Formats: sequence, structure tokens, C-alpha cells
Amino acid sequence: MSDDYRNNHYVPVWYQKRFVNEGQKDRLLYFLDLKPGTFTDTRGIVHVKKPLHLKTPKQCFVQTDLYTTKFGAQISTGIEQSFFGDVDSKGSKAVEYFASFSQPSVDAQALESMLLYMSTQKLRTPKGLDWLASTMKASDHNAVLRHMVRLRQLYSVIWAECIWQIADASQSSTKFIVSDHPVTVYNRECGPRSGWCRGTRDPDIRLNATHTIFPLSLDKVLILTNLTWVRNPYQSAIDMRPNPAMFRNTVFDFTAVQTLRLLSEQEVREINFIIKSRAYRYVAGGKEEWLFPEQHVSKSNWFTFGNGYLLMPDPRGVDYSTGIFLQWSSGSVSKFDAYGRTPRQNGYSFDDAPDDEYNSLRRFQGEFAALIGPVRRGRSFHLGRLEPERDDEKRHERHLMLAKPGRRHGKSAASD
Repeated sequence: MSDDYRNNHYVPVWYQKRFVNEGQKDRLLYFLDLKPGTFTDTRGIVHVKKPLHLKTPKQCFVQTDLYTTKFGAQISTGIEQSFFGDVDSKGSKAVEYFASFSQPSVDAQALESMLLYMSTQKLRTPKGLDWLASTMKASDHNAVLRHMVRLRQLYSVIWAECIWQIADASQSSTKFIVSDHPVTVYNRECGPRSGWCRGTRDPDIRLNATHTIFPLSLDKVLILTNLTWVRNPYQSAIDMRPNPAMFRNTVFDFTAVQTLRLLSEQEVREINFIIKSRAYRYVAGGKEEWLFPEQHVSKSNWFTFGNGYLLMPDPRGVDYSTGIFLQWSSGSVSKFDAYGRTPRQNGYSFDDAPDDEYNSLRRFQGEFAALIGPVRRGRSFHLGRLEPERDDEKRHERHLMLAKPGRRHGKSAASD
């Protein structure tokens, strides 16, 4: 049996290679151990181990027999060979598709592969598996791996109903880093020391204000934001979004994907700070200095990164649609509201959308215009064309008229 199937990369080598700096002739990554431990020398003196090393992607984020199942003296590497082989093969193509995504484009297979890859990636890391063991109360490693395979689509539906934003760091000298838990979640009211972030825990992706961050390459990052938070960022950040059920049908709108947002260097550093803060033990990057965003970013600013809206898509590019009809080849019709609810579900609001949510979105669009200015921070595809980069004077004035004073940015106890 080949040892290649027993040396398990919980962050795939192909994915790591996307973060190797182009100027690194040996194709190495700077690999930082956040918990390096100690050793005792021959004189009995205790030293801290060297935390930073240059390594090849094949040497990073790897653990022996992480996915190996054992039955007495027999072992099986089927999960690594068959399950992850297919997930990674399709996932690598999907990551490349979204890293180079531009409007208009529709690729249903890439979306399906991307959702499966990201959902599986969040579960397959040591942090994800430890969380799964704790949540499922499974002490047997074989049982944990079975849960991982069974729950591989756990996050897909919620992410499909998010507003997708692909942001660009090409104008920043600092580039994105990768962690040992690369599908990172951030909620501005759940700081690194909060109960939501202790041990293996992450803020639930279904909380209103939880964003999902997934770097696609040195220069590109995918940011997913719950629709309910874009429509109303004045509500509780830690309440559940509408229709939080995770295993059901839903619809994805490619035209709503926002592109062409150019990040400043400080914004890239803040995203890297979040990634590093949510890592379990290791981070890696193309340059040593990129691994230390805390030199430029303070943990005390967790709540106010980007004026509290670092990861928020531009709300001016979000339509207030109330739902969608689908007609199948059989002639039957399915009807979903904006949160994936069907007419038989409680809260269904296709025909009678709540006025308060409409009003809060309009208010936020005005507030965002006042904060950012007339230049759009991200652009979606609307009415057969890419939205203009800049609002004309009349549209900008209309947005400003919607803004109200008294933005809710007082720091809460939950953010510590």
C-alpha cells in the first residue's frame, strides 16, 4: 500500500500551490506554527521551537493517517483514494473557474463542485474533524470519518443563498495567506475570545452577520454574506437567518455574483488577520511578512474592520427580489421566496414581502453610498449588462437621500 494515501493533506497540495509567491524560485511557502512547543537541550535548558520554516506544499498541512480507517489489524485508505480524489479533482477546476470569474458566466457544474469542495474542506481539517467529533459525540475516529462523508454537503445550501463577492488584491503588495482551516468564518460580534470562537468552534454560518471567507489564490478571495444581513445590518448579528434548514433544495443566481472589487492593502491585511485568528495551528504564505498582519491590525478592531463592513458586498448591487419561479420540463412549477422557503413553509414571503426589510435595505444602500461614495465597491450583472462602475450624480443623490443618521456601531459585549 502506497504511503501517499496515508500522508493526508487536509489542505490539498494543488490548493496550496495557488499561494506560492511568483518570485519564489524554489516554489516554497513560509510555514508558521502558531503553537511551536518547546524542547529541552542537553543542559536541561528549555527552548521554544523555531516556529517559521520554508517548506514545499507537499510538506505543509499534512498528517499521517488522518483519513485512514482501521478495523482491527486491517487499514483502509479508501477515503483518501476515492472520496477526496473525486472531490479535489472537481474542486480544483471549480476554484480556478471562480478565481477567474467574470460576468456574464453560468457554469452549474462548477458551482456544484465548488459548494461540495468548500463544505468538505471545512470538515476535513483537524479543526473540522475535532468539531465534528465533539458535535456528534463520537470518540471513535472511524465514526468521525463516516460523519464527515455523510455530512459533506452540510453547508452548501446556506452558502448558495448568500450574496457572493469575488474581491481582488492585485493592487496590494500584501497578498492572501492560507491557514490549516482555509474556509474561514467571521462575525463582527464574535471576537476571537468570545464563546463562539473557543476551541474548535466557529460562529455558525447561519447567524445573520456571519461571513464566509475562502481565498482562491494570492490575489482573489471569495466572500459569502447572508442575504438577510445585506438587507438589514441593523438587526442582531447573532440571531439565526430566516429558513436555517441545511438540507433542502435551493436556487443560485449567477447574475448576483459581485466582481471587480479592488481591495486596499489594509483590507487585505485585515482579511489575513481574520484568517490567522481563526486558524487551528498553522498558516502559510508566499512571503514571511504576510504571515504577521497583527503588526498592522489590532485585535481590538475586530468589530470595526472596514467601518464594520469590510466583508460586506455593495448593497446597491442587491435587488429586492422576493423570489423565483422554476418551470420544470414536465410543466410543473416550483416557487421559492428569497430565503428558499416554499409556499407550504412558515414565513414564506413571495407575495407579501415584509416592508421593514425593504426599508432597511434602502436605508443601508443610502448609508453605504455616503460611506463609500458613488464608485461601486462590487458590480453584479443586471438587466443584461454589468452595472456601471460609478453611479451618476442623480442616482448617487437618490441613494444619499435614503440614508439616516445613527449607524449601529457601538461595540457589544459579544465582540470580546
